[in-house]
Amino acid sequence: MGRRPRLAVTPGDPRGIGPEVLAKALALGPLEAEITLLGDQGTAPRSLLPEAAGRLAGEAVEEAVHLALAGKVDAIVTGPVHKHALHLAGFRYPGLTEFLSHLAGDVDVAMMLAAGPLRVVLVTTHIPLKDVPAAVTTARLVACGRITERALREWWGIGAPRLAVCALNPHAGESGLFGDEDERVLAPGARALGAAGPLPADTVFVRALKGEFDAVLAPYHDVGMTAVKVAGFGKGVNVTLGLPFPRVAPDHGTALDIAGRGIADPGSMRTALELAARLARAHR
Repeated sequence: MGRRPRLAVTPGDPRGIGPEVLAKALALGPLEAEITLLGDQGTAPRSLLPEAAGRLAGEAVEEAVHLALAGKVDAIVTGPVHKHALHLAGFRYPGLTEFLSHLAGDVDVAMMLAAGPLRVVLVTTHIPLKDVPAAVTTARLVACGRITERALREWWGIGAPRLAVCALNPHAGESGLFGDEDERVLAPGARALGAAGPLPADTVFVRALKGEFDAVLAPYHDVGMTAVKVAGFGKGVNVTLGLPFPRVAPDHGTALDIAGRGIADPGSMRTALELAARLARAHR
């Protein structure tokens, strides 16, 4: 039997629930992986100023990526971070997905949210809703689809990935009655990918949950995130596709309001650790 996969794990913002859920997740039982813990593991005071907290969280992520690029670990797991704190500390990216892309050499990446059989990849991420129609382009859809196909083949072992495209407008535009973006922008991308759609948001995720599709390409953050949270709240994870190594994270935030009370649910973090180990094993 070969060696176990090696994971570098960061706890996230030390003021939040990251250190707590990480400790709880590791205590749930042995993992089929070697774990390297980075960053603060619950020793920093929660009274830490946001800038200092952001610096600790960001530097731990930098160290994890360095280890992965050097071949010293096979995958990384990152705890929840506070985006404003990261910005104050000088890490001025919309989120960790974009930060990781930069650290890996400005590679093209895509954000996947997964809960059980449902995998959703976001064509756009952290932008205002009013900016989504202009940001959803045929080229971006196809790029996300290609990144998704490659990850599903190489990390999940799916030989012929089945993709679906979620529509932007209600009823997929209803033949242009509710907007022409689905037919004008998304349909050509779906054809180029050999994907189904664009299909209305009120049905495509249900069909994916039933096993018809291996992943759904969602045009904007909240339509995809909501589907995953409803399908598996507390068990969903975030996977960054396109990196030269797997990165997995719990799909929740820092929850500063409950940090330190001992009531945070470690389910998503445990799922992230288990999935990272599985993807790392396939990636090696």
